[in-house]
Amino acid sequence: MATEFGNGLNGSYIDFKSVARALTFVENDLPGAEELLKGLQFNTNTLVIGITGPPGAGKSTLVNGLIHGLTAKGSKVAVLAIDPTSPFNFGSLLGDRIRMATHFTHPDVFIRSLATRGSLGGLSVKTIEMTDVLRAAGFNYIIVETVGVGQSEVEIAGLADLTLVVLVPESGDEIQNIKSGLMEIADVFVVNKADRADATLFANNLKKIVHQKESSVAVISTIASQDEGIDELINVVLNSSKHKTDRRELLLTEKAYRLIQQKRMANVDKQYLKQQISALMAKKEFNLYNFVDNFGSI
Repeated sequence: MATEFGNGLNGSYIDFKSVARALTFVENDLPGAEELLKGLQFNTNTLVIGITGPPGAGKSTLVNGLIHGLTAKGSKVAVLAIDPTSPFNFGSLLGDRIRMATHFTHPDVFIRSLATRGSLGGLSVKTIEMTDVLRAAGFNYIIVETVGVGQSEVEIAGLADLTLVVLVPESGDEIQNIKSGLMEIADVFVVNKADRADATLFANNLKKIVHQKESSVAVISTIASQDEGIDELINVVLNSSKHKTDRRELLLTEKAYRLIQQKRMANVDKQYLKQQISALMAKKEFNLYNFVDNFGSI
C-alpha cells in the first residue's frame, strides 16, 4: 500500500493529492493504512513545531505569520490543525482551516484539520500517525496547532521537536501554570497581542520566572495580527536543532506509549459500550466500577 501513493511520499517532489489520500487512509484506518505507516521513510531534516496555548491567544494568526515567513525562505510547510470535536458526532469544526484560508492556494503549503476524536488533551494517536505521514512526504517544517485545553500543553511535548507556548498579557494565571508543567515542555514562550495593556510587565515577569529555571527558553513578544515580532520568532525556528539528545528519548517514548495504548484499546467499540450502559444504567444495582471491571466478559 505504501508504494501506491507514488511520488507523494518519500521523494523530493511532494504530490499534495497523494499526501492527502495517505492522510485519509491513516485517519480513517482504511485497509492498507498500517502497511503504509510501516513503510514510511522519514526526512530527518523535517522540524515538527508544536504550538499550544489557551483559546483566544491568537495561535492561528501566529501560524499564518510563521507560514508566510518560512515559505518566503523557500521552505515547504505542512500544517496539522487540531480542531475541537463534538462529543456527539466526532466531527471537526474546521475553524482553523477557515482562518488559514489565505494560504490554501500556496504551492508550498499543505493544510489539514484533524478532529480531536474525544481525546481529553486535544491530541489523539492519529495526530502522531498523520504527522509521520507528513514527515515522510518531505516537508521542511510541520506545524501542529492544538486546541490548547486540558493536558494538550504537556502532550504536545511527546510530538514536537520545538514547542511554542502562546500566551496573552491577560494570562496572569498562566504564569502559575509554568510551575506545574509548562516549563518542562516549552522551548519558546510567545507573548502575543503585545500591544495590550501591561504586556511589557507580563513579558518581563515571565522572563524572570523562565530564566530562574531554564535559561535556554526564549520569551518573545509579538503582535501577530500586525506581523510584529514574527521575524524574531522565525529566526528562533530557523536556528532550532531537532537533535536534542535529552528530548529524543522523551519524544519516541511518548509516541510509542500512545500507539501501544491505542492498539490495546482497539477492540473497545464506544458505540457498543454506550449500548451496554444504556441497557444497565436503569438498574438499581448498577455500579460503574463493577461494569468497567467486567466489561471484557460482557
